[in-house]
Amino acid sequence: MQKCLLSGVILLMLVACNSVKKTQKAINSGDYGQAIHTSIENLTKNKSKKGNQSYIILLEEAYRKNSDRELKQIAFLENDDNPVHLESIYRSYVDLHTIQKRIRPLLPLYIRSESRNARFTFKDYNDNVLNSKIALSEYLFNKASDILKNATHKQDYREAYDDLVYLNQINPGFRDTKSMIQQAYTKGQDYVKVSMVNSSEKIIPSKLQEELLNFNTYGLNKQWTTYHTKPLSNMQYDYAMVLALKSIDISPEQITEKQLIKEKQLKDGYRYALDEEGRVLKDSMGTKIRIEKFKTVKCNFYQYTQFKSAKVIGVVTFTDLSTKQTLNSYPLSSEFVFEHVYANYDGDKRALEENLEQMLGTTSVPFPSNEQMVYDASEDLKSRLKSILATQGFR
Repeated sequence: MQKCLLSGVILLMLVACNSVKKTQKAINSGDYGQAIHTSIENLTKNKSKKGNQSYIILLEEAYRKNSDRELKQIAFLENDDNPVHLESIYRSYVDLHTIQKRIRPLLPLYIRSESRNARFTFKDYNDNVLNSKIALSEYLFNKASDILKNATHKQDYREAYDDLVYLNQINPGFRDTKSMIQQAYTKGQDYVKVSMVNSSEKIIPSKLQEELLNFNTYGLNKQWTTYHTKPLSNMQYDYAMVLALKSIDISPEQITEKQLIKEKQLKDGYRYALDEEGRVLKDSMGTKIRIEKFKTVKCNFYQYTQFKSAKVIGVVTFTDLSTKQTLNSYPLSSEFVFEHVYANYDGDKRALEENLEQMLGTTSVPFPSNEQMVYDASEDLKSRLKSILATQGFR
């Protein structure tokens, strides 16, 4: 028991030592954010723990170096006076402010080896955060407004959309950002009109056509693609998707028969063992010796298999309506097999194996209709179509 406890203590010490080394390595490589995060995380659990003294010293060092680097970088970017730097400036001020908020609840942090509290130079970054956010908001808003006015490609609208969504995250309700987001989203969409062509010379179930074209059931989550299975007359579509069913093959209804002849030896009582003179033999205990008797039983087993299959073959084609060029064409095929096995017998069913005997409780069933067969075959077709839609890209 003591050995187990000792091993556990040693293991914990090794883990703690390794964590401290990693934190120091993070500082040495300039990854101050990670060093600060690891130190705060350990000190939050127990800042008075002797083993966490190293994290106080590391936190002090990482905080000082991180603040110095970030403030110098902010000053450099502000002197450059380029609006593209506004996001970096804003994020830096937010990070500086957030780190101080995380450290404050831990204070004071006492360093025993130096008999002093850790030193952190805190600044009030509230105005910096607010002012940089306003400047960034104005920049993003004006940039997006300009794009929306002068956009020539859908990608332009998508760029404006990304800027506006980010703007709404950092500064909700800024001017008419929400309406502009909707405008950029609508104009950035690729609109695809969908149609279905049946050239198989077979009638397909209306329910099947509805389900194949019901894109709500496909669980698609494509931000910039909208499919219309009922195209609008006043809509200018970018692409066309055609689901063409080329052939639908349904086999005849078939019933095949297989006969098995089974035999088995079964116990049929016993007789006494006799010597050459016809007297009953006995064992050493004086008990009469019995010999088991067997008889052969036979059974004719008839197995019937009902079979019917349906195969649907098609192709999905995507076309760029502006160039009239085919973008992609994907073959589709799916097959459904109906198979039902039942059996009967004549003779002694004790001759049958257990698996055959279990089949005797089944009887024939009605064959599914052609319409149902096609519908069942297309269940897999829907899954394949979903996979195609999930991977198809337009831009």
